[in-house]
Amino acid sequence: MTRIQQPFTPDWFTSPGDTIADILEELKWTNKDLAAQLEYPVEFVDQLIAGEAPYGQDVAHKLSQVLGSTPEFWMRREARYRVKLSALEQKQESVVDKPKVSS
Repeated sequence: MTRIQQPFTPDWFTSPGDTIADILEELKWTNKDLAAQLEYPVEFVDQLIAGEAPYGQDVAHKLSQVLGSTPEFWMRREARYRVKLSALEQKQESVVDKPKVSS
């Protein structure tokens, strides 16, 4: 039997906050614990984990110091998430904007 290899192209995506939440769970940390380590307000960390707060190099650097990996990993994770989120929002807008066909 011949197998045809298809590239894996999921139609779903997760925010960097999901990765952060997974790491916090492993560390048994709360959002408040992370906020203290990052020296950011808890409200910002809550938004970060919810995928609502875009971030830049400074946050990526602190995430790498506190949670591991590299600043580049965290920046790529954020950039990919924002691109996917934007594409999804545009797709949803195009569905809403389509005129209804009457018969």
